[in-house]
Amino acid sequence: MITREQLDEAVRRGLIGAEQRDGLIRFADTGSVASEEAKDTPAAGFDEQMRLIGGGNDVFVTIGVVMLSAGLFAALITFLGDRTTVMFGIMAVFLWAVAEFVTRQRRMRLASTVIGLGFLFAVQAILTDWVVTGYGIAMPENPLQLAAMRPQLGIAGTVLLGGVATAAVLYFWRFRVPVMAGAIALCLTALSFFYVTLFLYDGVTEGRLYLPALDDLPDLLRNALYMPLISGLAIFAVGVMFDLRDRERVTVWSDCAFWLHVISAPLLVHPLFIMSTGQDVVFGEIEPGTSAMVMLAVLISVFVYVALAIDRRSLLIPTLAYFGSLGIYYLVNSAANQTGIPPFALILLVVGALIMAFGAGWQRIRGLIIRPTLPTSLLDKLPPIRVHTT
Repeated sequence: MITREQLDEAVRRGLIGAEQRDGLIRFADTGSVASEEAKDTPAAGFDEQMRLIGGGNDVFVTIGVVMLSAGLFAALITFLGDRTTVMFGIMAVFLWAVAEFVTRQRRMRLASTVIGLGFLFAVQAILTDWVVTGYGIAMPENPLQLAAMRPQLGIAGTVLLGGVATAAVLYFWRFRVPVMAGAIALCLTALSFFYVTLFLYDGVTEGRLYLPALDDLPDLLRNALYMPLISGLAIFAVGVMFDLRDRERVTVWSDCAFWLHVISAPLLVHPLFIMSTGQDVVFGEIEPGTSAMVMLAVLISVFVYVALAIDRRSLLIPTLAYFGSLGIYYLVNSAANQTGIPPFALILLVVGALIMAFGAGWQRIRGLIIRPTLPTSLLDKLPPIRVHTT
C-alpha cells in the first residue's frame, strides 16, 4: 500500500499534483466499502469533515509560522518605523513565499489557513495606508466633514474592499485555501453594504429621499435588515451550489462551502429572527410572547431541516449559537424580575437537547427525517444519507 510519505515524494518529483495527492488521501480515508454488519452505523469518515487541522505536525508548523512572522514584523518595525506600505509589502511577499512551500507543496491545512489570513491582513494594511494617504481621508470631527469627504469615500471604499477581495481570489487561484472563499464573501458583502449606504446618502443629499425622523428610526433599521438577509441568501446559494457539485465531500469546493455556510448563517438568522418574531434586538428589547415563541420554534425547525437536507452542521452551529446566546442574554438581564420558568430558558433547553441529539446521531436523524420527506430526484442531488434505516 502506498503511504502518504510516498505520495508527498511523488508530488515533489512532479509525478502527480498536490490536488491529486490530496484526492487520493481523501479517497483512502473515506472510499473503503463498509461491511454488511456496519451498514446501520455511520462510519467516522461519513461525518462532516472540518479539515481545519492536518495533524500534530500541522499545529507544530503553524506555531513556527506565527513566531517567524511575529519576529519578522518586529524587526521591520525597528528598521522601517512608520513606513507602513513597505513594511506590510515585505510581510505579504514573505507570507506568499512561505505558502509556496507550506501550502502548495505540503498542504498543511491549519498553517495554510493562518498564512492566508495573514496575507490578506497585510494586503488590507497596505490598501488602508494607501487610500488614507492618497485620498486624504481622516476621522471626521462632525457630519459636515464627513459630507465633504463623500467623493473620496466612494473610491476609497471600492479600492479597499475590492482590493482585498481581488487578493483573496488570486490567493485561492494559486493555493486553493478554502478560507479564501469566506474572505471573498465577507468582502463582497461589506462592499454591497457600502454601496447601499452611499446610495441612501446620495438620495438624501440630492432630495430623492427624505431624512428619517427619530420616530422612524426603528422602521428604518428593520427595513435595513433586508440587506444582510439578501446577502446571506446569496452566500448560502453559492455554498449549496458547491455542495451539489461535490456530493461526496472530497474536493476543495466542499471545504469552500463549509466557510460560506458559516458566514451565511448569522446573516440569515438575525434578520429572520427579528422579522418573524417582532423583537427589537437592535435596542436590546427582547420580550418574547407566545406568538414570538411559536415563530422562533418554526424558525429553528426550518434551519434544522435545511441543515439536515444539505448535510451541513456548519450552517446549524452558528444558528444554534445565536439562539443560545440570545437566551443567555435574556436570562441574565431579566433574572431578577422573573417568576416561574422564563421563556428563553425553554429555548436553551431545546437548543441544548438538539445539539446533543445531533452530535450523537446526525446521519441517523438525516435518514429518519430527510429520506421520507424529499423526492428521490432531489435526494440524488444532495449529499448521500449514509445510514440504512429499518
